[in-house]
Amino acid sequence: MSLELYPEQVVREKIGRNVRELREQRDLTQTQLAEKAGVNIMTVSRTERGEHAPSTNTLVRLAEALNVPLSALLD
Repeated sequence: MSLELYPEQVVREKIGRNVRELREQRDLTQTQLAEKAGVNIMTVSRTERGEHAPSTNTLVRLAEALNVPLSALLD
């Protein structure tokens, strides 16, 4: 099933779970990830909780900071 068939909240929660899992696998705090990605700590926190729909630019920055392809945040 493609992402466009999912409600927005489901997509936000999925991205949030993926970001948190990848961050924890790398033993990074939210603050450390935010600094590496050049984003605000609240952006990381709200993204992980599924409360924020990050921009494409933010997703790219997070993926680069986590050293994963963008698709790893969306799968």
